[in-house]
Amino acid sequence: MTTPPITDTTFNNLGIAPKLLEILHQNKFTTPTPIQHKSINPAIEGKDIMGIAQTGTGKTLAFGIPMIQRLAQAGNKTKGLVILPTRELALQVNETLQKIGKPIGLKTAILIGGENMGKQIKMLRLNPHIIIATPGRLIDHLEQKTIQLNTVSILVLDEADRMLDMGFAPQIKKIMMTVPKQRQTLLFSATMPNEIVDIAKSFMSLPLRIEVAPAGTAVELVEQELFFVNKEDKAALLQNLLKEYAGSILVFARTKFGAKKIAQTIRNHGHTASEIHSNRSLNQRIEALEGFKIGRYRVLVATDIAARGIDVTGIQLVINYDLPTASEDYVHRIGRTGRAGRVGKAVSFATPDQRYEVKSIERLIRKNLRVTQTPTLARLPKAPDTERPNRYAGPRPSRKPNPYSNPSFGGASRPPFSGRPRFNNRRKPAGTSGSRGFGNRWR
Repeated sequence: MTTPPITDTTFNNLGIAPKLLEILHQNKFTTPTPIQHKSINPAIEGKDIMGIAQTGTGKTLAFGIPMIQRLAQAGNKTKGLVILPTRELALQVNETLQKIGKPIGLKTAILIGGENMGKQIKMLRLNPHIIIATPGRLIDHLEQKTIQLNTVSILVLDEADRMLDMGFAPQIKKIMMTVPKQRQTLLFSATMPNEIVDIAKSFMSLPLRIEVAPAGTAVELVEQELFFVNKEDKAALLQNLLKEYAGSILVFARTKFGAKKIAQTIRNHGHTASEIHSNRSLNQRIEALEGFKIGRYRVLVATDIAARGIDVTGIQLVINYDLPTASEDYVHRIGRTGRAGRVGKAVSFATPDQRYEVKSIERLIRKNLRVTQTPTLARLPKAPDTERPNRYAGPRPSRKPNPYSNPSFGGASRPPFSGRPRFNNRRKPAGTSGSRGFGNRWR
């Protein structure tokens, strides 16, 4: 009787160097995710990879481990470049790479908007092994000639579909033209539109397509629920959910103004909350995210700019206060919960006229959303605005009576006019004083 082969579910047989295996074990990375298991070994061998996996499945280590190992083997002769769509995602990737590479002397430089250029130039002068950048700020450095990419041997495009959605396609093509043609390119994303396939055909060499889940597949461990609710009743339904769930909650709004308004409403009703959107500075966004991680803020309100940059384990509930503009963003939003093998919950609010948007989401995730009957909602009393006092509150100040008002209401009669008339409408002959010199033209 033959014994069936035992499938190794650890990092041991993926071609990872012993020192990196030791670091992974120290950081309690013991079992690779499906995308890591299928990508790490081919990437270490130097192959181009186009990886498709749902959000929250560990794509950062899938490209980070091979990149660190190959750069360590090459010494200081080459560099790695990671391009991402948002500042938050760049900081998150840098944090993960530092966990693995710092014990062996890895140096990184982060080039993102909202940060001082001088500080970034100092980091570049330290000759970093890996550069982590958003497209716009990287183009700024290229135009100012503060960086050269001729030594890049490994290029990573992380969340490539999001970069195309944000209009970074021209910048990405320009960056691709500045890096050496002889390089390894790793492309990872949760969805795979045709634009990404075109990039793969143009700038990658026989890429290995690794798809551990169909493009757009929602996280299986996330329970999804849908409420049809009128726009004016959304705030009351949100308050009900905040009372029902005691854990950390992430709320998504469609606009930055809506996110600010929702966060203020939540604070006015006694909950700790902060917001992340494009009107917030980099330091404010970092403080909000760190405060959400450590529990200073129980609720975080965000726009889609942060949908892929929030890597917080243990988010109990994700609320789509507004449905996303693009159906693909729904997958990334709900992927903020149910991470690292944990069970999560996602609730979406839709107005009765948004049934078409709901159908688009259901077609993408290949699943019908469970519609829950909206409970009877009591209209919330308007909470006082603690940020800006109402200058019109209180009794109207008394006005000084007009002495020339109507006599029947207690005012005095206007005195008769005396003196020289103010206006003289008599027509003057052309050429005389006061004439405009047009002669008889206007007669």
